[in-house]
Amino acid sequence: SPEARLYLSRQLFEEAVHVQFYLTLLDTYLPDPADRAAAFDAVENIPSIREKAQFCFKWMDSVEKIERLETRADRRRFLLNLICFAACIEGLFFYGAFAYVYWFRSRGLLHGLATGTNWVFRDETMHMNFAFEVVDTVRKEEPELFDDALRQQVTDMLKEAVEAELQFGRDLCGEGLPGMNTESMRQYLECVADQRLTRLGFAPVYGSENPFAFMELQGVQELTNFFERRPSAYQVAVEGSVDLDEDF
Repeated sequence: SPEARLYLSRQLFEEAVHVQFYLTLLDTYLPDPADRAAAFDAVENIPSIREKAQFCFKWMDSVEKIERLETRADRRRFLLNLICFAACIEGLFFYGAFAYVYWFRSRGLLHGLATGTNWVFRDETMHMNFAFEVVDTVRKEEPELFDDALRQQVTDMLKEAVEAELQFGRDLCGEGLPGMNTESMRQYLECVADQRLTRLGFAPVYGSENPFAFMELQGVQELTNFFERRPSAYQVAVEGSVDLDEDF
């Protein structure tokens, strides 16, 4: 649809801004070019990061072979790709990364990283919610795609994503940090996975609760005193509908 394509063009712009933000941080934290090159090679040299990349290829790479959604099998593959993007990439891997960053903020560290990540969190949440809205539209138009086989595939996909992100957390945090260890990270990821399954209309599988108090209010819109700082928050949605036949 034209409106979906328009939104995706905005999403591409926002992703480009995110890349520039993290490249700037990388230049700041790792001024040595050799250290930066080693960071970029992590996907090849660190097994847990390589496993996350392989997860993406496993569940999403096949969509590159689809030119038109002509058959039911094509539409099913596209749907799985979209669910993986929304629920696992943006909805679980990114939320794991956000938790690591906000743990530092809760300890009074790396405020610049946390501030920039606030904006990334806001944008990525919108990207995820848009993808879920597309999934809802597909469900209305082709409910037969959402059968027991799809439910099992999505559940298996999220379970695999939880394990991949947890292994990355082990590499990142080692034996654990004050207030964040392997067990609490597993509980958090399981809680997030259950939220994604529920949003997709499937039954949760873990029953875990969020152990991180510093993540509870992260989705609340920031209010800025504009006399002190430049506001960066903006309205992300409106209630109701827009009639383009009305006079402007």
